[in-house]
Amino acid sequence: VRSAMASRELASCPMGDGVLSSHTDGQGGKKDGQRERSSSSHLAYSILDNPPWYLCIFLGIQHFLTALGGLVAVPLILAKGLCLQHDPLTQSYLMSTMFFVAGICTLLQVALGVRLPILQGGTFAFVAPSLAMLSLPAWQCPEWTLNASQVNTSSPEFSEEWQKRIRELQGAIMVASCVQMLVGFSGLIGFLMRFIGPLTIAPTISLVALPLFDSAGSDAGIHWGISSLTIFLIVLFSQYLKNVAVPVPVFGGGKCHTSKFHLFQVFPVLLALCISWLFCFVLTVTNTLPSAPTAYGFLARTDTKGSVLSQAPWFRFPYPGQWGLPTVSLAGVFGIIAGVIASMVESVGDYYACARLVGAPPPPKHALNRGIGIEGLGCLLAGAWGTGNGTTSYSENVGALGITRVGSRIVIVAAGCVLLLMGIFGKIGAAFATIPTPVIGGMFLVMFGVISAVGISNLQYVDMNSSRNLFVFGFSIYCGLAIPNWVNKNPEKLQTGILQLDQVIQVLLTTGMFVGGLLGFVLDNTIPGSQEERGLLAWSQIQEESEEALKASEVYGLPCGLGTKFCTSSCMRALPFWPRLERHGKGDVGTSQLTLCSQSASGECPWNAIETRM
Repeated sequence: VRSAMASRELASCPMGDGVLSSHTDGQGGKKDGQRERSSSSHLAYSILDNPPWYLCIFLGIQHFLTALGGLVAVPLILAKGLCLQHDPLTQSYLMSTMFFVAGICTLLQVALGVRLPILQGGTFAFVAPSLAMLSLPAWQCPEWTLNASQVNTSSPEFSEEWQKRIRELQGAIMVASCVQMLVGFSGLIGFLMRFIGPLTIAPTISLVALPLFDSAGSDAGIHWGISSLTIFLIVLFSQYLKNVAVPVPVFGGGKCHTSKFHLFQVFPVLLALCISWLFCFVLTVTNTLPSAPTAYGFLARTDTKGSVLSQAPWFRFPYPGQWGLPTVSLAGVFGIIAGVIASMVESVGDYYACARLVGAPPPPKHALNRGIGIEGLGCLLAGAWGTGNGTTSYSENVGALGITRVGSRIVIVAAGCVLLLMGIFGKIGAAFATIPTPVIGGMFLVMFGVISAVGISNLQYVDMNSSRNLFVFGFSIYCGLAIPNWVNKNPEKLQTGILQLDQVIQVLLTTGMFVGGLLGFVLDNTIPGSQEERGLLAWSQIQEESEEALKASEVYGLPCGLGTKFCTSSCMRALPFWPRLERHGKGDVGTSQLTLCSQSASGECPWNAIETRM
């Protein structure tokens, strides 16, 4: 239809003796559209762009540093429940294993999953049920493990104490991950997306970061001067200096010359972390920061985690079953399943937020199904390797995409390779764990603010002059903050007498994303409202365009032509996670050819007529 309309417009234009030429083909149209989208979103690199290899390495390290807080925090939180609070060497082993598995899962997600530039790592949704299971009387740590003077970390007795606990976590995570793979690969999550609109996505994404203000504020409050410096530098580089081009030396053509490079726009987080880290090092060497562990600002020193660095080996290759054969219990499985539900809700919100930040179309159903299924596979691998945790999409790195404005998929591939290397080179990976706590806290305050704003931005499709929509969004956000806060303070009020049921209820009701998203979903689908008022009309149009657009097939299609050039049988296309072939007929984006030229006296076109393809 568009080709016919364009043909009529061109035919109606008066032509003289010259030739009307247009060298536009399908490939050129794609590139022009890509440039237009990139310029409209002000991205330094869009999702399909490939920065230079050396730039990818630095950007990958920046994403690793952004995720470092969560990757390190999960093993440290689990250490007490695993009786490892006095064994920093084993803690570093868990960190290295977490790095290694996160690298594998990131590469799987970018290559075969949802294919968005989104990092995978440990999930806090699994921490609460894990600690609940380890707090049972059968798994409480013996008294002698709580005394550092009585702990011999090299003794077989101590090794068996913590290894039998992590084996129990492994079995529960591996069984629960099968549920997530079933939900993803069966297409159930894609089916549910037809009932999910902006009023469900907006509170879900916003509540990914809003409840974390307490932990981020506590980390920043270790030393507000250091965290304020980090915040100031990130804001300065990413907002005020983003358009400042810095001359950098470049070697090419057999000689060295200078070229302009937007350094502050591409590396705001990495530059801010390095400068703040160096500042803390100077204050530590000069003993400006207090040396007493109970003094304010002690954790801002760079030597507080020196034991991890000195005891960690240079090389260590994690492998499945390194702690022994996993065991399974019903209580652990039910608790982790609750964490799986919360993790899936968070991941779906992260997919939409990531696609919006990198200028990509919203993910179609087959990409959502594949992404959740691959995350379930990642949890299975995390359980087999013995991280004591699962994997999920990292909201922190989604926020980093919005700040750095670099949405290239190849950068996340580089970040996955960096994670793999950090998992193998134990000494280098442990060195990053020495970043002072207030520096990480300041970085998280900025990141979480960006994530919350991304969630609220989905309301642009909704009529916010409607009292109905204001009620749905406001009530969902408020309850998503109030209910988890009450449950955390009154866990005994929800005791049913069934331990497994108590764990499931407590985990679900203490997850703000789940509470807010569920309320938004129920209210939006039960309170009367028109499709246009609810934003579903604009939302469905965007999803339809994402399924038919050429760029969507490039972003979310499988690599090597799978599903489009190879494996295109009807049996494969019936799979809910398999890419769809381009349709012919209604909605088809095809190519038609039209030759426009001035006719000779004989009525024939001259030999040099230029062909226009549309």
